[in-house]
Amino acid sequence: MASITAAPRKGLLSVPGLAGIGFALSWAAGLSVPVPAPGFGASGSEIVGDYAGHGAALTVQFLLTEGLPAAALALVPLALGRAARWSRAGRIAAGAGLVAAVISLAQFAIGLALVATSAPGTAHALLEALNRADGVKMFFLAVVGAAGALAGVLPRWLEYTGFALAAAIAGSGIGYALLLTGVATLAYVSLPLLILFVAGAGVALAWKAA
Repeated sequence: MASITAAPRKGLLSVPGLAGIGFALSWAAGLSVPVPAPGFGASGSEIVGDYAGHGAALTVQFLLTEGLPAAALALVPLALGRAARWSRAGRIAAGAGLVAAVISLAQFAIGLALVATSAPGTAHALLEALNRADGVKMFFLAVVGAAGALAGVLPRWLEYTGFALAAAIAGSGIGYALLLTGVATLAYVSLPLLILFVAGAGVALAWKAA
């Protein structure tokens, strides 16, 4: 009996399992950090004023929501592609995940620059770049969700989650890329779906490989 339970436990401690769980925990911790969130229409002076005195908290949040999650955005889709024996859908999911991970790291760097600046014009440009990059990243994550669902290596409920993620995050991506507040609010739906899909896929792939 011990040998039966040992394999899944070992699987959950594999790279995709740890990456998926770490992704969920990092985002949960990042969202719990109390920081101001200037809207798309905020001026440079408003951004600088809102962020004043919150440098450390903002740095931590950017690390937890952009820096660390980049690892899972690369590792889980790569594991998915490998599990799918590098089928077309598997290759697409892996490639889109790698691009999303690079964008996430770039956002982390932009976030650090934003925290460090006190110039209104620079702050406005950096926040706009951060939001538009988020929109582009969301398009690639929509591809990860759809291709991951089509790869045929995930449980049925995760396939449905992948399709739902693709639809929701593509919509919120339009909002962020074009700075449209109303459409961007779809992120309240797409973010939970993203966390569920990445964490669930990482754990499912680790369990399957055990």
